[in-house]
Amino acid sequence: MEWLSTENVVALGTALLGILASVGVLWFERRVPAHRRIGYRIQLDTPVSSAERSGRAGVRLGFFQENPHLSDATLVLLRIENDGSQSIGDGDYTGRELHGLTAVFTSRTIHGLAVTTPPGEEHLLDHFTTAAGLRHAGDTVYLPRVPLNRGRHFKLLVLLTGGAVGDPIRVAGGLRDGDVSLNRATTPDDTPPLFSRASSMITVLLTVCVVILASIIVLRDDAPSPMGCARGSLTITGSTAFAPVAEDLAAKYERDCEGSTITVDARSSAEGVRELDERGAAAKGGSPALIALSDGPKTAGFDRLRENRVAVSVFTLVVNDSVPLKGLSTTDVRRAYRGDVSNWNQLRGPDGVRGPDLPIVLVSRNSESGTRAIFQRRVLDAFEQADSSTDCRHKDDTTARVFRCELGSTERVLATVAATPGAIGYTDLRSASTPDGLHRLALDGRFASVDAITDGAYPYREIEYAYTYGDPPDGSLVSSFLNYLMRGSGQDVVRTHGHLPCASPEGLRICAEMG
Repeated sequence: MEWLSTENVVALGTALLGILASVGVLWFERRVPAHRRIGYRIQLDTPVSSAERSGRAGVRLGFFQENPHLSDATLVLLRIENDGSQSIGDGDYTGRELHGLTAVFTSRTIHGLAVTTPPGEEHLLDHFTTAAGLRHAGDTVYLPRVPLNRGRHFKLLVLLTGGAVGDPIRVAGGLRDGDVSLNRATTPDDTPPLFSRASSMITVLLTVCVVILASIIVLRDDAPSPMGCARGSLTITGSTAFAPVAEDLAAKYERDCEGSTITVDARSSAEGVRELDERGAAAKGGSPALIALSDGPKTAGFDRLRENRVAVSVFTLVVNDSVPLKGLSTTDVRRAYRGDVSNWNQLRGPDGVRGPDLPIVLVSRNSESGTRAIFQRRVLDAFEQADSSTDCRHKDDTTARVFRCELGSTERVLATVAATPGAIGYTDLRSASTPDGLHRLALDGRFASVDAITDGAYPYREIEYAYTYGDPPDGSLVSSFLNYLMRGSGQDVVRTHGHLPCASPEGLRICAEMG
């Protein structure tokens, strides 16, 4: 086989090594999927004065001077955190006692205890009551069954006497499908490591992989391999949001590959998928020269269509410039689309500024639109209300809860929002930057961008699919263009339009999570 060359085998092996290294580090960090884990860090363990280190009597004033029994006092700052992969509720603690955890300060006696939480987590303090099990006796603190979301923590500042700095400190307790264990934390006097052990390991392994792949590129024969051009005619239909990408790629392919003609006839995701299925069935066993692009996965009932994940598309809300708001919360967006609010002066932006006295005009896509389906699934978590206007300027049904119209393309939505005071609509990220008279809205404090979707914080996103009828024949224009779309220079075109290719390193992870 042509691909079974030494270079390709080494490159494939190197790529597999990188993947296995990444999976190994993830396993190392979390041990097992769906694992509950409480970790604790000893962030401070110090004598009240420096007498133990210097050999001289320590200087004490106020409270410590007035209490001679605290002459050997020490302070410990203990951080307790949920560093597992699942949230922990009060029912996940398995002990029979009222308390959930114990913190034991071996050889020392507890004289005082303070509980602190990070900003925004003050509600956790409601759980630290004696009725809930909070108390201390001797060398032990008994902690209530505190619910902790993933990544959340609280701290204990403990005043002790007896023993010495460095005596063992242990937090114990039972968790359903989980454990409690010590995490290493740097003290204020330590120099923090630049990388954790896991980070250092993955950095070294991935650096080796990159060096090997770079060496293959540098040392291999300079003669470029054939691109796999094909002749013939091809039609691309489906998503209007992804149409600009398809048009640029079609023009580039035609320049690079003589004898090919590619037509982009975008209508809507649902219509494109339906047309592909109908033409494929009419071909009686053949595969038509047609690719259907869809914003999100196809609906059920199209079993003969074969999916290809192309990219993660980012979408955004847009609003007429008559509305000065810069963003909305998901909750307020849902209120507007349910009809719970009908005027912009009933809403406030993230800066607290109230909207103007204008009716909210919802400019939507029709039911065939993949962009609308994504908006309903990812943002509204519900279907949009029925339309109440045919021209987006007058509310025909005065009894309707919402002032809403439907349009057949992204371009018409943008033009209407830009021309209609108080109008709001939705579109793909690239198209949102073209018209005058409107601006993008942040959603829950985040503006749409590729960076915003890599950390999972921005909800209005979806995988862009390319569908064929069955498997296209090897060497066909359909097969060649799909390869061109999803790999190589095609990824660069996808990126320039504000999408994240599924074949890119970041895209592989996100497309797998979303799919």
